[in-house]
Amino acid sequence: MSANLPFGRTVRLRRLYRHGGTRLLVVPMDHTISDGPIVVAGGPGALVAQLAAAGVDAIVLHKGGLRFVEPGLLSRTALIVHLSASTRHAPDPDAKYLVASVEEALRLGADAVSVHVNLGSADEARQVADLARVAESCDRWGMPLLAMMYPRGPRIENPRDPQLVAHAGVLAADLGADLVKLPYVGAVDAMADVVRSCPVPVIVAGGPRLPDTGALLSHVDEVLSAGVEGLAMGRNIFEAPDAGRLARLVAGRVHAEPVTALPPRELTTAAR
Repeated sequence: MSANLPFGRTVRLRRLYRHGGTRLLVVPMDHTISDGPIVVAGGPGALVAQLAAAGVDAIVLHKGGLRFVEPGLLSRTALIVHLSASTRHAPDPDAKYLVASVEEALRLGADAVSVHVNLGSADEARQVADLARVAESCDRWGMPLLAMMYPRGPRIENPRDPQLVAHAGVLAADLGADLVKLPYVGAVDAMADVVRSCPVPVIVAGGPRLPDTGALLSHVDEVLSAGVEGLAMGRNIFEAPDAGRLARLVAGRVHAEPVTALPPRELTTAAR
């Protein structure tokens, strides 16, 4: 356990690692505000039940979505409350804004909060300032912070450029994030360089919908071989015909002992 973090923040960080080891499977379900409803049999509460039973370490929800989730399920999977929002119908869908606070997340029983920043967007200045402000609140209240960082905007020609993605990662770390979610750059060696350059643990965004289970699991294996500390996979799991089964398959790979050329992170890093 790190001596550099307050006790409460360290406890909450450890809660994210529900299944031991050093890697995480996070299922973001925050797409409802940006893209519209997640349509599953039984509603979002039933989906959370499937994910918790499948070995998912954490889910990401907006504050209002918790009203439809059985509280007991959150003893089996950690809760990350997402603080950012925008819709795809907005004049600038890349302009994320804060819709909740760290204090609200604490009242809801969250284990962590997340903030979305689009590096290179026309609204970048406010998003970076929001991230810094949330990080300060996280310091005050002992709350872990996951920064979801994407190179995305009018000046971004290649959102998977390894240098840009590495810049996004170090920006999040420098402003106080405990974990950073980044896009996969498309090549194992290049992603490994991004991971090495980032002083906090990197989890990789799930990316576009893949055509079948085999392609998805091959992608998971490829990403993990870059030495990342996990995956944040939303659509590829919750849009599957059997989300619980697919989540269990992905969780099995994520929680297996990592086999990579990178040295394992010590337990004294910020994530432990």
